[in-house]
Amino acid sequence: MNKEQKQEVIEVLKDKFSQYSNFYVANTESLSVAQITNLRRHCFNKQVEMKVAKNTLIKKALESLDAEKYSGVFDSLHQVTALMFSESPKEPALIISSFRKEINGEKPVLKAAFLNGDVFVGDNQLINLTKIKTKNELIGEVIGLLMSPIQRVIGALQNRAEGDIANSAGSDAPAAAESKNDKEQEKTVEAAAPTEAKNEPSVEASRQESVENKAVAVEAKTEAPAESKQDTPAEPQAATAAESSEETATNKKEETNR
Repeated sequence: MNKEQKQEVIEVLKDKFSQYSNFYVANTESLSVAQITNLRRHCFNKQVEMKVAKNTLIKKALESLDAEKYSGVFDSLHQVTALMFSESPKEPALIISSFRKEINGEKPVLKAAFLNGDVFVGDNQLINLTKIKTKNELIGEVIGLLMSPIQRVIGALQNRAEGDIANSAGSDAPAAAESKNDKEQEKTVEAAAPTEAKNEPSVEASRQESVENKAVAVEAKTEAPAESKQDTPAEPQAATAAESSEETATNKKEETNR
């Protein structure tokens, strides 16, 4: 690699270090070409950029940017070095851990991790880095903490509203029962109304018959005196006729004797 090629690599690394605030320094020594390719595939699927470079070029790129800021990483630049750049502070740690389980090995080995200005050195930090909170997770936890009191207040208000509704329903129950009874009574009256309507003609007929009976009785009373008045003079007339016939017979008898 000539000087210009080395400078090109340094410029590429500088761009990556400037672009990402999180990167891991791992040792991929003794991994086969196929395993390296597989590791790159894992990184690509998780949106992690992986680059293998010489330690001297990596150090020059970091020094040209900010030697003091990245000084904690310099001691890790030995043997074969693979850089893993990520927006997530824990995604490279998860990739290394899962890859080890997949090949049932101890490589790659974590040499150092630079996360937002903090440096974690040593492979023993890997488990802790897999449990680190991402920015979105921290924001979610903060929002959850802020929302927790509000949710409790909302829950209390909802429970109170449900209780008021239940009490209102309980107080309206007698009125509903009374209304139901009123409706049942109305139905009973309506059901009885046709029967009364059917009975009305018979009552009217009874009344008319009673009036007719009264009229017949009145007529009978008015006719009775007239008949009695006619019968009273009839008796003297009959008596007079009898007396007249007796007198005629007596006269005839007297004439015969003469």
